[in-house]
Amino acid sequence: MQILIINSGSSSIKFQVIKMPSEEIICKGLVERIGLLDGLLHYEAKGQSHSQVMNLKDHNQGLLAITDMLLHDDLGVLKHADDINIVAHRVVHGGSKFDQPTKINDFVLAEIERLSSLAPLHNPANATGIKVAIEIFKKAGQVAIFDTAYHQTIPEKAYRYAIPKQLSDENNIRVYGFHGTSHKYVSEQAANYVNKTADKIISIHLGNGCSITAIKEGKSIDHSLGFSPTNGLIMGTRSGDIDHSIVFYLMDSLGMSSSDVNKLLQKQSGLLGLTGYSDLREIQNGAKEGNEDCKLALVMTAYRIKKFIGSYIATLNGVDVILFTGGIGENSSLLRAMVCEKMEALGIYIDSNKNAKRSSGILEIQKDAAAVKILVVPTNEELEIAKQTYAL
Repeated sequence: MQILIINSGSSSIKFQVIKMPSEEIICKGLVERIGLLDGLLHYEAKGQSHSQVMNLKDHNQGLLAITDMLLHDDLGVLKHADDINIVAHRVVHGGSKFDQPTKINDFVLAEIERLSSLAPLHNPANATGIKVAIEIFKKAGQVAIFDTAYHQTIPEKAYRYAIPKQLSDENNIRVYGFHGTSHKYVSEQAANYVNKTADKIISIHLGNGCSITAIKEGKSIDHSLGFSPTNGLIMGTRSGDIDHSIVFYLMDSLGMSSSDVNKLLQKQSGLLGLTGYSDLREIQNGAKEGNEDCKLALVMTAYRIKKFIGSYIATLNGVDVILFTGGIGENSSLLRAMVCEKMEALGIYIDSNKNAKRSSGILEIQKDAAAVKILVVPTNEELEIAKQTYAL
């Protein structure tokens, strides 16, 4: 079975063609910086790699560019679109209806679109990916893997909000949690790496979207993102935690509409609002050149992560492993160092020499005598999606 995995993020699309059950990766790639003039397409297949700058104004154009590469005369891995048996889609918000891998029909697609108001940077892109895939891969089945599913184990004391009970029960207002596919995969990889002795794991997923999960005995028990993927940590364009009174102030005192405020907090805040850049690589470069806004953004980002680590150590009553994953978590040794410095009271000791190294696999970056392991674990949401899809 050949499965095409489409993993649409807020500003990127990762993709792989994986042959199951052998788990052979036929090709893989990434479209990033969607919506910017200098969008990038990366593609690897047949032992070759290809990259090009493209003006990708939206996810639809990104998906069409991916399809062109899959069918490319030289680098393509498909002779015809019908060579794909299943297209599996990462979908961010599944609400309360979807807690398992699900075959996509008209009802499922309509629900994904209905939930777009709760994940406006993601579910619309997910729905677009599904619609484009249905048109291009006409004979393939379509499957949705929901980010929210992994967090269904969060206990009521953590997923409820302190609002009227009737409102919560009748309207399903609760913590849902996100990046579940990634947190599930990397936490299992970490547990296997330390011979399954890691009962208490804090998983930190850092990309354009960021989240942190407290995991006990393999299950999510608390998570930084909530009803929608906007709160918690500081993100590329999302504010993270904010006093809700600010929303009313923006509307009542500054005359902004609810849609204006939503756009502000979802697409114009976070790192972009602090610095003018949403890409951490540009912010790190700016900080090196003395840009004070960039320096402050890095400090704020690390500080917010530290606070969640402290609270989750309290929630777990200790920690065995702290892991970093995602595009930023795997590649920014600077941010990892900033997060872990001055945390000795919690048993966290980072080794600067180990942290500076690069690895294609799991990398240990704590000092040798440290009780808490600090790991850099490459995520592979696509493989996890392929496994769940094949099982379905």
